[in-house]
Amino acid sequence: MKQTFLLLFSLFFTLATYAASVDTVAVYSAAMHKNIKCVIIKPDSYAKKQAKYGVVYLLHGYSDRYDTWIKKVPALKEYADLLQVIIACPDGGFSSWYFDSPVDSSFKYETHVSREVVNYLDHYYHTFADRGHRGIAGLSMGGHGALYLALRHPDVFGAAGSMSGGVDLRPFPAEWDIAKRLGDIHQYTENWQASSIQNMVGHFSGKPPAIMIECGTDDFFYSVNQQLHKKMLELKMAHDYIERPGKHTWEYWSNAVEYQLLFLTRSFTRQGN
Repeated sequence: MKQTFLLLFSLFFTLATYAASVDTVAVYSAAMHKNIKCVIIKPDSYAKKQAKYGVVYLLHGYSDRYDTWIKKVPALKEYADLLQVIIACPDGGFSSWYFDSPVDSSFKYETHVSREVVNYLDHYYHTFADRGHRGIAGLSMGGHGALYLALRHPDVFGAAGSMSGGVDLRPFPAEWDIAKRLGDIHQYTENWQASSIQNMVGHFSGKPPAIMIECGTDDFFYSVNQQLHKKMLELKMAHDYIERPGKHTWEYWSNAVEYQLLFLTRSFTRQGN
């Protein structure tokens, strides 16, 4: 009995000692004049050594918020431990689409995520402060946001991943508050063209991020993801592409995020800059 107790105590102590920790911080946005929350998951080794870590920024979808990922996928703590990476989950607002909105100056989530949150992590946490050790991924609205921010800021993010992303906004002019952020599609056509990943890849120049795109075959964004894949093949723009059975659900994303994190963190060692 005593040996069993000691064994259980030892196991508990080991798990308690080697376990990721989760911080919830408030990042001040000078662009939007308010504090905005962010979840930060640190790997098990963070408290025990003064090493530097790469960071994956994980973006939520439409109508969700900064803590949705950790609540829906608590296994993120295990992945942070396994991959020895910091995972940061910033807040993108109810429906920002991660733009600096050209029609609503109160929405500047592009600046917030790509500059303010990144600068906060690099200042307060032990990070490698370079593009080669930063990845960004997300689901749905956040999938669009991850590719959008990586293509807009290739100096900041060296890798990007999209799960079920809204990678072409134009087929959905009345959905998910996109018109509130970009303006009416007929009046502000140029905003919709410039903000859709399908068009952005054709105009990209410079050193591209490593890109992974995936979407379920029963997802309402499946068609636009297929089209983006074909466009990038035509452009000879390197990327990984996955399609498999699945819908626009947490069941799909809970499975997908593990592979996304692996892809992004492997890019850190490949780039080495």
